[in-house]
Amino acid sequence: MISVDICGVNFKNPIIAASGTFGFGEEYSDIFDVSKLGGISTKGLTINKKEGNDGIRVYETASGIMNSVGLQNPGIDNFINEKLSEMKKLNTVIIANLGGGTVEDYIRGIKKLNNTDVDMIELNISCPNVKSGGMAFGIKSKVAFEVVLEVRKFCKKPLIVKLSPNAEDIVDMACKCREAGADALSLVNTFKSMAIDIKKRKPVFDNIFAGLSGPAIKPIALRMVYEVCKNVDIPVIGIGGIASAEDAIEFIMAGAHAVQVGSANFMKPDITLDIIDGIQDFMDKEGLKDLSEIRGIV
Repeated sequence: MISVDICGVNFKNPIIAASGTFGFGEEYSDIFDVSKLGGISTKGLTINKKEGNDGIRVYETASGIMNSVGLQNPGIDNFINEKLSEMKKLNTVIIANLGGGTVEDYIRGIKKLNNTDVDMIELNISCPNVKSGGMAFGIKSKVAFEVVLEVRKFCKKPLIVKLSPNAEDIVDMACKCREAGADALSLVNTFKSMAIDIKKRKPVFDNIFAGLSGPAIKPIALRMVYEVCKNVDIPVIGIGGIASAEDAIEFIMAGAHAVQVGSANFMKPDITLDIIDGIQDFMDKEGLKDLSEIRGIV
């Protein structure tokens, strides 16, 4: 059986389209049957509409891409009023990815999403804390604990906390988020990175730094997922450079319940179907009846 249960939510398979790489699903629905996916994590949602960053937003690098999109999104109210009903027609699990610059932003967003048909909420703690000089909520475990603890008081949906690989100690971060009330964890977000245009003699990105994703980060992401899975007792969703069934199976063997596919969607828009079929083929050939037989086997 290829279906998985995460916090009481049934996914028809363990493949989820990662936030920021799949829009709200409609962008891909003309290319393939999106209902075959286990789930979709929405673009990062904020209280107010955001146009995103100026300048270059996506830049190709060896075995990956760097992005500085800046959480461009229509805002939570517009998502609820205009996007969500169309997403529900896609017949797959809907995970609302929520960003914010303050704890109050997160709580306001949670309250709005509580009254909708989204199945789960994914809290993006890689956002800069505007009240503390711009350092991301997900860098220091104590700060992350406080954010999740406050959000948990109001959240009525299963709460996934998305961890940044830039955390000072990602295992401690995971344990603190679990202690604060996270129902599940997803990791990793993009790695802080940089590129320089040697002809212009300045950084490629207006914000100087950007997020690195793609196959280049997979071995590090896999290690982090493995370490976290060994130290928490809640479901983990693995993210980071997954571009094949073999990649996804590695993350499951490391302990993940499911995986999110991000940058690979830009390489081949229907690559998620290849991954789903590949996992099923592997299970058939190996005589496996359920993914739980190999989850955390390493």
